[in-house]
Amino acid sequence: MKFRMLMAVLLLAGCATAPQQQTLRDSDIAMVMRVANLGEVREGELARTSASAASVRDFGIMMVTEHSAQSSKAESELAKANIESTDTDLSRQLDAASGAAADRLRALTGAAFDRAYIDRQVDAHQSLISLIDSRLMPSAHKKVAKDQLTELRTLADKHLARAKQIRDALPR
Repeated sequence: MKFRMLMAVLLLAGCATAPQQQTLRDSDIAMVMRVANLGEVREGELARTSASAASVRDFGIMMVTEHSAQSSKAESELAKANIESTDTDLSRQLDAASGAAADRLRALTGAAFDRAYIDRQVDAHQSLISLIDSRLMPSAHKKVAKDQLTELRTLADKHLARAKQIRDALPR
């Protein structure tokens, strides 16, 4: 419960400060996509090695595989369009939130890990979809940035649906 409260506060804090932040450029969006994918890979690696439920472990493996592939494709496409990744407060906040979540997950084992990881995945994917819809897509300028955001959003939708299925099947 504390974990969900912290995530809600971080999400609300990000939304509350969003209008005051600078307008995002495509290079800023590129870094946000990179950090979002890397965070999913980092946390997925933990699930791959620490989950006790096969469904949670398999989900972690899927996160590593699919977010690594999405990241590679996005970086390749953005590089072809000469869009480099630029670090911003938003990308640093996302990275810090994933790092903190990973630290909390490392302290858990068994069913507690499984539940916390899947809850984190539901929250993280919902937050990513919201961020793409409310801030990233409206700020994207070049077609390649919009296309990569669309692909990341589609992936996040798929992962959110699967995480919810797993969460609903885990013992309480």
